Amino acid sequence: MHSASTRVKGFTLIEMMVVVAIIAILAAIALPAYSDYVKRGYIADATRQLSAYRVSMEQYYQDARTYQTSGTFTTPCPANVAPANGNWTYNCPAASLSAAGYVITATGTGPVNGFQYSINQNNNQVTVTIPSSWGTNGTTHWIMRKGG
Repeated sequence: MHSASTRVKGFTLIEMMVVVAIIAILAAIALPAYSDYVKRGYIADATRQLSAYRVSMEQYYQDARTYQTSGTFTTPCPANVAPANGNWTYNCPAASLSAAGYVITATGTGPVNGFQYSINQNNNQVTVTIPSSWGTNGTTHWIMRKGG
């Protein structure tokens, strides 16, 4: 038996509930920030790939003097290409492809659904669509982060 002078050591239920509440508050703050951080990483993938496609198109133009398929030259303009990570689909619509120009778009899926970016032969980088909490659609630069 326990004598009156010995105390049982440990945490009370109230102390444990305070710790759980603090952890819940921290998680509620950290999770949205982490989610936005992950989206920014996916957006960087899209803008990097759009820039790479633009370089390919300019190299092609130097050889063929056109952005369209010409003779034995086949345009590198992507037609609904989805890379291995599956978060973006890259497309160069036929309506935007001419001898003198093109527009390549990246359309997000999965965690970046609702995001769409584009680039053209003049290196105009446009944020076509993004969620309203991230900024304004149609801006003439790529919005890479919330509030952007």
